Amino acid sequence: MSHILKDQQKLLARIRRIKGQTESLERSLESGTECLKILQQVAAVRGAVNGLMSELLEGHIRSHLLSEPATSEQRENDMEEIVAVIRSYMK
Repeated sequence: MSHILKDQQKLLARIRRIKGQTESLERSLESGTECLKILQQVAAVRGAVNGLMSELLEGHIRSHLLSEPATSEQRENDMEEIVAVIRSYMK
């Protein structure tokens, strides 16, 4: 996945921010923070993960489906794999 290696530092920075958000969420739960604030933190974590997924998915599609020379059968297989990942993610 060359697109991941190319954007590795940017992706790692995103993941580290998500890690910080989840650690903050954990601390909030342990300290008894009010429910609404915890819900807001969960929404922020979800948004961050959705953004990461979107960026990775776009990179994968652009790199593997639009740029690489492939047969129609290979493209069909790639599409099925992407659809399976998206379906799993949406559950």
